[in-house]
Amino acid sequence: MPASITGLFARDDNGQFQPVSVEYIIKTALAILDEKIMRKGQILDPVDACAYFSLRLGALEHEVFAIIFLDSQNRIIEYAELFRGTLSQTSVYPREIVKMALRTNAGGVMLAHGHPSGVAEPSHADEMLTKTLVSALALIDVRVHDHIIVGGGTAMSFALRGLL
Repeated sequence: MPASITGLFARDDNGQFQPVSVEYIIKTALAILDEKIMRKGQILDPVDACAYFSLRLGALEHEVFAIIFLDSQNRIIEYAELFRGTLSQTSVYPREIVKMALRTNAGGVMLAHGHPSGVAEPSHADEMLTKTLVSALALIDVRVHDHIIVGGGTAMSFALRGLL
């Protein structure tokens, strides 16, 4: 967090002002973003998706593979963090993603995972996994709208790069 962010206060349950932590600021930002996205009901813009997943996954010290499940009108059904890994890798099981897509009756998904290394560039394994998931989900008529990689305070969109 930049050193220039100091002296921030928030009102507590008793109406008194108390200093806030970085964690509090991130939690509040996530709540605001969640509210905006849920009020809008959709998250198909790659820029909004990058911002959302950056806040959700950017500060983690381990890899997490997350998905937003969308209905046939591209409205948000559910956000889920399905797989958790180590500093440098996560095992992702397409079968489990397909099962959850069927359970939620999803028509589309937005995929994301973090790179705690700080590099938001897709590896060859990331590209292969994305192709596998696109193929597996296509069999049940679920569209992959994007795959976002978060790392080092930035996010990369497969859709914006033309990799989907």
